[in-house]
Amino acid sequence: MTWEYGLIGLVVGIIVGAVAMRFGNRKLREQRSMQYELEKSKAELADYREELTNHFAQSAELLDNMARDYRQLYQHMAKGSNDLLPNLPGQKNPFAYQLTEAEADNDQVPVQMPRDYSEGASGLLRGERPARD
Repeated sequence: MTWEYGLIGLVVGIIVGAVAMRFGNRKLREQRSMQYELEKSKAELADYREELTNHFAQSAELLDNMARDYRQLYQHMAKGSNDLLPNLPGQKNPFAYQLTEAEADNDQVPVQMPRDYSEGASGLLRGERPARD
């Protein structure tokens, strides 16, 4: 009789296992599908970020080259203007302002840092009270 109970338990276990596999397998497939899509999206995002980084790096390099070439052109025109038109007054010379060597090598305009104090007394701590109307 015990082997009959064991056989019945085995059959019931197989049926329960088959039903569980039938319903559980679909969720497992969906989970795997979602995991695959997630990994694919992460890879696409990483590729996009890499492409974006390369694009901006190349753009910065091109802008730097363009600024350097512009400075060289301006210096060439200013030197030619001074050499070819030495007697032209400063107001009529379109290239009167020349970049110095330090300005030509420096890509940034000098910035004066703001101070954390005022020039004179602000009057906030005076003992005088304003007149009331």
